[in-house]
Amino acid sequence: LDTLEKWVTEIFSEIPNNGLPKPSFGHLTQPFDTPEFHKLYRVVPIRKVHSLSITWALPPQEQYYRVKPLHYISWLVGHEGKGSVLSLLRKKFWALALYGGNGETGFEQNSTYSIFSISVTLTDEGFKHFYEVAHVVFQYVKMLQKRGPDKRQVIWEEIQKIEANEFHYQEQTDPVDYVESLCENMQLFPKEDFLTGDQLLFEYKPEV
Repeated sequence: LDTLEKWVTEIFSEIPNNGLPKPSFGHLTQPFDTPEFHKLYRVVPIRKVHSLSITWALPPQEQYYRVKPLHYISWLVGHEGKGSVLSLLRKKFWALALYGGNGETGFEQNSTYSIFSISVTLTDEGFKHFYEVAHVVFQYVKMLQKRGPDKRQVIWEEIQKIEANEFHYQEQTDPVDYVESLCENMQLFPKEDFLTGDQLLFEYKPEV
């Protein structure tokens, strides 16, 4: 570590600090407020697969990294147990898999907007009923909206524990990839959260 610190100091200490604040593009709001975004697009795939993707454009969520509201919602949407969207669609033989979420960086989340997507892998029968599949998804989202977040925090704490376990027992990654990931985190989080800001849930705030 002493040697590495010496190298870093030698190589980077001469880079001047211009004292400028981090650039923000938060004033460029609602980039998807166009007629083209509010449409259904049918795309012929190259390989034989049927997939339905529904995308919402939301206000920027990156300041809520300690709460991770989109991670909470994607957990509920992507749940596969009794009463879930996928269990119903599978009973009807309309779907094989379902994924919902936000990548939390880059195109999917930044200072201008956040994207939330739900993608359903359809069967041949499900492709014939994709309007009904979309309706089921919207019904579930509407139900979540009406019920609000879990008052007892049980679901949130379950997610928090699982993410904490995955963080503490993760396999060692390639050092170069790890450094690259940390450098990205340095642009997004305060220094005390460089290592954990993109992975752990810290606070339960139902209003968020």
